[in-house]
Order: sequence, then C-alpha cells, then structure tokens
Amino acid sequence: MSLGQLVVAAVKVQGRIKSEVARDYRVSRGWVHELVRRYHAQGEAGLEPRSRRPHSSPHRTPVELEDEIVELRKHLSDQGLDAGAHTIAYHLGERHGGAPCVATIWRILTRRGFVVPQPQKRPRSSYVRFEAAQPNERWQADITHWALADGTPADIL
Repeated sequence: MSLGQLVVAAVKVQGRIKSEVARDYRVSRGWVHELVRRYHAQGEAGLEPRSRRPHSSPHRTPVELEDEIVELRKHLSDQGLDAGAHTIAYHLGERHGGAPCVATIWRILTRRGFVVPQPQKRPRSSYVRFEAAQPNERWQADITHWALADGTPADIL
C-alpha cells in the first residue's frame, strides 16, 4: 500500500482529522488535502505518483535555434572545417549578434547524436586502496644510494 493510500484511508475510513494524519505520516497538510481531493475526483487512480516535471520550460532553447545549430554543424563538417561548439557559437554570433553559451550548444549536439561519448578519467571507485589487513603488514622505505668522498657506497634512509 502506498503512502497516498494510507493517508486517504486514515482520513476516509478511520475518520481522522487531516492535520493529525499529516503530522503522523510526516507530510504537509496541503498534500493530504490534495490527495483527498484527487481521490474524490479520480478514485484510486488519483493516488498514483505523478511526474514532478514542469509542464513547460521558459528558458529552453527554441527548436528553430537547435535546428540551426545542427545545420551549422553539418555544413561546417561537410566543408572539412572545425565543427565544435565554440566554432558554432562564433558563427551564430556573426549571424544573429549573439549565441547561446558553448555548454548549451554542446548539450544540443549531444542530445541530437552528433557528439560521440568518450570515457573520461577512471572513476575513483575503480582505484584499489593501498592498505594492510593487519598492523605491520606493509612497510615502505625511501632509500637513496650515495657515494661517499672516498668512493664507498652508502644507503641513505
């Protein structure tokens, strides 16, 4: 049983106060009211988890500009020129007097499949630690070999 179903059952079946239910289940009162409202309107289907993604993104790059970036990429590649994000930003700046940042152009090219992912550095989780299971199990010494004035070899620890 999901948390939403528990909350609605506590309010509808047990007849408990919504504020008390919110406090007991450690959720906001507004969410309890919303769940009960959804249950009345849609039944059990209203209690299913919903996406938190916004309906729109006002700062998203327009599709026309994304298409122009892709067109520039193809055009520059066909001419044998550098078709990286910095070059595309330069050409967009020449055309329109401004361009999105280089990181935005890179993300658009990646999303559209023009950038082949390359592995970066090894992840830290892949390193093997240099540690001993028991005390005094591993020793390490720094030794420098040196010749004394009379030619006798000496080791400096």
